Amino acid sequence: MRFILDAEQKLFGETLDKLLTEAGTPGVVRDWAAGTHEPGLALWRSLAGAGVLAIAVPEHAGGAGLLPVELVTAFHELGRHGAPGPYVETVAAAVLLDRLGDQPLTGVRGDGPLAAAWLPRIAEGTAVVSLTLPPAVPYALDADTAHLVLTADRQVLHTATPREPYRSLDPARRLFTVVPGDVPASGPAVAVAAAEAYDMGVLVCAAQLVGIGRRLLEVTVEYARTRRQFGRPIGEFQAVKHHLANALVGLEYARPLVHGAALACGSPDFPREVSAAKVAASEAAYTAAKIALQVHGAIGYTDEYDPTLLIRKARTLHTAWGSPTTHRARLITTLTRI
Repeated sequence: MRFILDAEQKLFGETLDKLLTEAGTPGVVRDWAAGTHEPGLALWRSLAGAGVLAIAVPEHAGGAGLLPVELVTAFHELGRHGAPGPYVETVAAAVLLDRLGDQPLTGVRGDGPLAAAWLPRIAEGTAVVSLTLPPAVPYALDADTAHLVLTADRQVLHTATPREPYRSLDPARRLFTVVPGDVPASGPAVAVAAAEAYDMGVLVCAAQLVGIGRRLLEVTVEYARTRRQFGRPIGEFQAVKHHLANALVGLEYARPLVHGAALACGSPDFPREVSAAKVAASEAAYTAAKIALQVHGAIGYTDEYDPTLLIRKARTLHTAWGSPTTHRARLITTLTRI
């Protein structure tokens, strides 16, 4: 199946690419990893101003309405540039809050309806939100920078506070366990909303992975054209060509699955489609990262080399929001019900 973005969607992606390039995102990533968050938060606000978060928020709350294809386009660019921060978690939280509607909110910077208090702030970029959905998403990403941390466990939604962080292979991804606090909502509606939030998180995480894989393939091809060995560019050697071709094939198979899942949003097939997309995107990005490391050699291990940031992120996102094994099992379950 072939998916082609329309002119507005292409322009949206190109605008974000330019914004992220001009922001010097690799430097922002390194600052974020070192604990200097203001450049990353400034980038967050800039991206929100371009509409990245508004397309996850309904119109009545100040957003543009949930636009899955546009979200995939945005997160593809976030992945290509390795933008730091809990973007996936904030989008998933926006879906969760929207589905819960006017449940009361207590104990979090003032009282008021849950959705009304936070969705407008998410859309405008003034609220960073982290989220856990145990057992599938057990850690809150960058919870120490978030204005709101939520944890939805079965039929209970808690506000939460971060506890100790865990080290990640990607130093720009800080994972926290959380301590559950107040209960702003409970009941079957929480379980339903959490399931929808999870599926949206899986979708945009898969889009990020495809973006990471594409960028790694681009820089690896360019390196293979310029790096010479035995008097020839290494890209002329058949073995290198085969590896690069394998990376491209994997990414080209993953991309339509991600877009197909976006188009299935709101249908009963959405959970199945996002699981298929996550499996393909995880494996394709991981393969691209492995080949990038092999082709670059020792330079691919150095922190000073920008593609290393993406190589690390590809590995950590491989299992984030469900590993390929988890989603294969989910696919088998859904297919056996048909």
